[in-house]
Amino acid sequence: MQSAAEPLIQPAEKAAEWWRGAVVYHVYPLSFADADGDGTGDLAGVCDKLDYIASLGVDMVWISPFYRSPMRDFGYDVADYCDVDPLFGSLADFDALVAKAHRLGLKVVIDLVFSHTSDEHDWFKQSRQSRDNSKADWYVWADAKPDGGPPNNWQAVFGGPCWTWDARRQQYYLHNFLPAQPNLNVHHPAVQEALLEAMRFWLDRSVDGFRMDAVNFMMHDPALTDNPPVTTPGKRTRPFDFQHHFFNQSHPAIPQFLSRLRLLAESYGDRFLVAEVGGERADEEMKLYTAGKDRLQSAYSFHYLYADELTPQLVRRGMEDWPEDEKGAGWPSWAFSNHDAPRSVSRWAKGRDRKAFAEMGLFLLMSLRGNAFLYQGEELGLPQAHVPFDRMRDPEAIMNWPLTLGRDGARTPMPWRAAAGSCEGPEPWLPMDPAHLALAVDLQEADPGSTLQAARRALHWRRTLTGLRTGGVRFLDAPAGVLAFERGRGSEAVLCVFNLGSAPAAFRIPPGWRIIERVNAPGVEQGLLAPLAAIFAVR
Repeated sequence: MQSAAEPLIQPAEKAAEWWRGAVVYHVYPLSFADADGDGTGDLAGVCDKLDYIASLGVDMVWISPFYRSPMRDFGYDVADYCDVDPLFGSLADFDALVAKAHRLGLKVVIDLVFSHTSDEHDWFKQSRQSRDNSKADWYVWADAKPDGGPPNNWQAVFGGPCWTWDARRQQYYLHNFLPAQPNLNVHHPAVQEALLEAMRFWLDRSVDGFRMDAVNFMMHDPALTDNPPVTTPGKRTRPFDFQHHFFNQSHPAIPQFLSRLRLLAESYGDRFLVAEVGGERADEEMKLYTAGKDRLQSAYSFHYLYADELTPQLVRRGMEDWPEDEKGAGWPSWAFSNHDAPRSVSRWAKGRDRKAFAEMGLFLLMSLRGNAFLYQGEELGLPQAHVPFDRMRDPEAIMNWPLTLGRDGARTPMPWRAAAGSCEGPEPWLPMDPAHLALAVDLQEADPGSTLQAARRALHWRRTLTGLRTGGVRFLDAPAGVLAFERGRGSEAVLCVFNLGSAPAAFRIPPGWRIIERVNAPGVEQGLLAPLAAIFAVR
């Protein structure tokens, strides 16, 4: 840590683009904070905890869906884009949340799920009634094959074919996820206009941006061409894994619609749009959807979220794919954990000290070039929670049990108090893992050596040092298992060193650098870098 005798590092200048290099705190509202005591989180609970979020030093908060929904996929099946589900509160609660966040200096980003809706959305209810009503073509409908089978071989993410038969229309409808999540026909001009109106509704309520869910699933191949099989497969847990998804997603017209979203957002001022992009062509599509000045500002993939191991090669490959001098290139975002993936500590620690790994991981995340997404509880070092099979809620986990960890273990309640957990009163919608109570916020707030306090230090340097926030990257030679790079140049340069391995490594800080922060690095002055060490140094 910097001593009182050392000169202070000057705070980073405010970037012209406030979102560039920002840290985003991701809230999954069902599990974050329960204000009304019904066992599920709500918007009033998020509002109550905004002071805590602001105290971390983040720039904005992203809130997963809270729209009206039957909760088949826990909010990602939207029944009304322009209202709050009573489970989460009301529009007045949302307005109060945004107002308080802005008073605290926090931007607010919300999810837009534009690839599909719930089958209980009024649009779908009308669309399925006939083939000639005003919304008949707002979803993707197709006739059966002569033998009665589905129109093609497309497979859904959550298992089984992408097609479900509807007796009313005597046709199949497309769903890339659950049958209860029919795909919108975003090729249709009227659908695009309706989605733009939904976006405008929330811009009028002063949101600062949007996280665009499943962007590359927004448009399909209208010819319904069969997907080719994967000829050199890796791990397969679902029928989805047997195909290259060239035609049920990733249509070339998607960027044009993204440009319309960007144009609308910018009519409200400096707003931020970030895409979620998954799949085998994610790196290519992240760049496509953020290229130039008329598409989205940023995108993130599952580069880290589905990685089995954290290695120097993984980090280097991710950052080198976004060179700072590439003309017209967009700006990446990175997440180690979120609501869709098992928590990083459980995926990557592999028998090592979880606290040390969590702290090293926080410093690494804050050193990456791009925006950093911090998932609720990540600042506490939470591992993946154990959820018994009879308490599982995630349809993907239930379908693939026991082959995958599923998403429930990353969605359990936030442990605010060691004594009571997140919710007092009714049993929470997912069980609290007792192991999380030992990592509760109240305990870590009182412990200067806690992971939470380490997270605040990492975030402090991210905000303070221009090199960490927006600087370029230059990788240095380092021993096996050690990752070393510089962020920024000249007086703004920051040296970042991490031992991702399981053994000490011989490594000395190069001459001319002064260590300003370290975790798990007691012997670095003697040329020994301990496992899971992290170091920040400046000139």
